[in-house]
Order: sequence, then C-alpha cells, then structure tokens
Amino acid sequence: MTTDTRPTPDLDAAAAAVAVARSVVDAGIGAVEAAGGPDLAQVLAYDVSHAAAAVRTAQAALAYGARGEVEAGIACAFAADALGDLAARTVGRSAEWGVTADWLAPAEGFVATYRHPAFLASLAETEGPRHLDPDFELVRETFHRFAEQEIRPRAEHIHRANTDIPEEIISGLAEMGGFGMSVPEEYGGFATGGESDYLGMVVATEELAWGSLGAGGSLITRPEILTRAIVHGGTEDQKREWLPKLASAEVMGAVAVTEPDYGSDVAGLVTSATRVGGGWLVNGVKTWCTFAARADVLLLLARTDPDRSRSHRGLSLFLVPKPRADGHGFLFTQEPGADGRPGGAGRMEGRAIDTLGYRGMHSYEVAFEDWFVPDANLVGGTDGLGKGFYLQMQGFENGRLQTAARALGVMQAAYEAALDYARNRVVFGEPIVEYQLTRAKLARMAVLIQASRQFSYEVARLMSKGEGTLEASMIKAYVCRAAEWVTREALQIHGGMGYAEEFPVSRYFVDARVLSIFEGADETLCLKVIARRLMAAG
Repeated sequence: MTTDTRPTPDLDAAAAAVAVARSVVDAGIGAVEAAGGPDLAQVLAYDVSHAAAAVRTAQAALAYGARGEVEAGIACAFAADALGDLAARTVGRSAEWGVTADWLAPAEGFVATYRHPAFLASLAETEGPRHLDPDFELVRETFHRFAEQEIRPRAEHIHRANTDIPEEIISGLAEMGGFGMSVPEEYGGFATGGESDYLGMVVATEELAWGSLGAGGSLITRPEILTRAIVHGGTEDQKREWLPKLASAEVMGAVAVTEPDYGSDVAGLVTSATRVGGGWLVNGVKTWCTFAARADVLLLLARTDPDRSRSHRGLSLFLVPKPRADGHGFLFTQEPGADGRPGGAGRMEGRAIDTLGYRGMHSYEVAFEDWFVPDANLVGGTDGLGKGFYLQMQGFENGRLQTAARALGVMQAAYEAALDYARNRVVFGEPIVEYQLTRAKLARMAVLIQASRQFSYEVARLMSKGEGTLEASMIKAYVCRAAEWVTREALQIHGGMGYAEEFPVSRYFVDARVLSIFEGADETLCLKVIARRLMAAG
C-alpha cells in the first residue's frame, strides 16, 4: 500500500514558505497589540504565540536541512506541517489576524507537495542524524546506556505501584556526574560556563526521559533549578556549603513555589516568612512540591514583605533543610530551642497528591506552621531580600528548556515503541507499518521530534551566551504540546494493546500530559511570557 513517489526536497521553497508564515505571525503580533495586548485578546495571543513557536522551530529545521538530503526532507515536511497548522488557526479569522484570507496562496504548492501522504510515507522510518559533536555524542551514549540498563527495567514497576525512585538510580546518576552538570567546577561540579553546560544538560535529560519521565528525566530538574538559583544569587558561603552537596547528590532538592490559590501567578504568593531572632518563621501551604519527601532541602519562595502591593518585589528565597521521608507523606516537628529556634514548636507536614502519571518522584502539598529557617539560609543573605522572584526565574528559564528535553525523550520513546509495534503487528495480511496511514503518522512523529530536537540544541547554545529566554519559552510551549499528539498516536498505533498497562506506551501517554502544565502552564507561558516578549521585540 506504500509508494516510492517522493519529490526532491527544496530548501529554497521551504525558506520562502517559512517567510510567508513569519509574515502572518508578525501581523498577528501587531493585531494583538492593536487589540490592547494579550490580556484583552487572549485567544489570538495564545494562537499567535504557538504559531510563532512553530515558525521559530521551522527556522531551526531549515538550518538542519542544509546538512544533507535526509535532513532536507525532514525540514520540508516540518515546514509544510507548520504552515498547515497556521492555516488552521487563521481560517475564518484572517481579519482578526490582520491578514487576507488567501495568505497561504504563495506557499500552497509547497504545502501540498510536502504534506502529501506519499512524501510523508517515505519518511516513516527516517529519524535523521542528530549531528552532535563527538563530546556530546559521548554524553548521549553514556546517559542512554544508563537509562536502558538502570531506569527502563524499573520504570514500569515504579509507575504501576507508584513507588519511590530506587536509591540505586539516584546513586548511579550521581556517580556519572548527572547532578553536577550545572555546578561550577570550583564547587565540585562540571560546569565551565560555556555551551557544554546547557547542551550537555539537554542531551542528558532527553536520554534519561527516554528511560522514564518520572524516574529519570525529571530527577535532575529540581537540583538544576536549585543550583542555578544559588549560583546566580547565593552568597559565597552558601555556594560552598550547598553546591558540592548538590553535585554529589549528598543533598537532593525540591522546589516549593506553587500555592493552592496561586499556580503560575507567582507574584501573588501568600506563604510568609516573618523575621525573628536568628532567622525566619515560615507559615503557609505549598502545593505540587515534587520530590518533597525524599528531598533533603526545599527551595522555598516566601513573602518577606507583608505589603501585598509590592507583589513579586516582596518575595525572598530560602533553603529549608528537612529530614528524608518515603513517598506516602511526612510530618516533622521542630522543638523549642533546636537549631537556634526561638519560641514554641514548629511543624512541617506533607500530603502526597496522587497523579495520573509522572510517578516515582511524587508531588506533595506541604504545610508550614512556624517552621524556623536560620538567617544563613536566606538565599543571597540580606542582599537577596526581596529578590526571590528574580532568582527563582533564573532557574525556571533553564527549567523550560530542560522540560522541552524531557518532552523529547518521551516522544522518542513513544515513536520507537510505535514503529516497533507497527513492524510486528499484522492486520489484513501485512504489517501495519506498510499501511499509508500508519506511515504518515510515524513520519510526522519523526519529523516533529527531530525539528524540535534541533531547535532545543539551538536554544541551549543561545542560553550559553546569556540569550534565548524567549526561545526557551517557545520550545517549551511547542514541544510539550507536540508530545501529547505523538504519544496519543503512538498509543493509537498499538490499538487495544496501547490501552493496556503492560505496554509502556500507555505510560508515555499519561506522562506526556503533564508537560504542558508544569514549569509554566501553557496558557500562562503564552499570554504572560511569549506574547509579551514578541510584542516588545517587534
């Protein structure tokens, strides 16, 4: 049922088509601004943000396409797919976007050629080379081997039984230096301040997430966020105290930012830290605090200025040590006088939140009642007072890129599972991989994954230069939504067995759903970050 008909990739035509799409996005940005901004034109701003992310990914794909014929085919297929998606967003709404209804006409022939089922079918089993330098290829191979040998054999049990991540995975990853990739060399890590810090993290994270999102790819995210906050804003004493321990996994961290009534609206947080003799008393509730039980320290964002009108300027970051616990919840108390604590007893209680997927690390609601934190644990000391929001964002911006890498790992695992199943599943007398519809789905998966991967590499290089914050938000928004489609179609290719827990693809599907929610919910990321920065850049 397949055909060998395949037009020659035309990168010039692809570039011209992407330029057409870019002009539509530019018009949409202007339309959002004319309508009063993202808060007043939310639907348009959301669509423009995602379209801009797709176009920017297509530009990265074009650069990749220049490296060979296979790469060029992937680039053309992705560009055509991006224009098709953009056309769907604008149909019936062209006036709202500030374009004419026939805007696609100059690129319609290109889209028809490279969205054609015959062309897509030819790419079904073509992933394309990654073009990593030898050093980064070695990183990829090393972490892939660890994921294959140590994470995958345990991943299904962790997911189904909702158990804790085995200590063998944590210690094994620590021995490989997985927790020290962002810790500067002078503090016991491997970061040298160059491209390798960011690109190495992306490459390693993808491979760990390929093994398991919850038990692998996300394990190094929390220490990464904590590390970057300390590196950018910690005192010298704090760096020397905490960074070597984070790099060796002597200390594992969790992030306590989100609150029950304040998710992505970080500036509205109400958990308070009140100054007392020798430190601060923390009161309030945090939620979605992933890995909180196992963690040895929480990176906690609290309001140190009771004046709510100061918004994010009244927030500070604290390093909150705690005992380890298992995944079923915890309750700790501080006795009067312990660790320099003044006054009465303190209390920290964690309640596990059951989730559809993303299991192994567990998420918690953590309540603090007069929990004492010493002055020495205010990140940045007195200079860090009121700067917690900004220091937190330092970690979150890189966390968005890392989340994109996690999505890539889940997508790659899903694609490989779908391709393997399709090759072996015989329906109506032949393997389903020979059916055009199956091949078109597999091709689109492979194309989305490789284009997104290449853009993530580009963003890593930009961030190593102190740039790329907009692009990090774009790749996070784009690839996390793409992961939902890829894992859904991978499950669908499995048919009824895809719905059975005995096949890992069901885990990929439920794991992928969380990606658009954490590290900046998709809607907030688009409206409050991407759309605003696009307007500012224009």
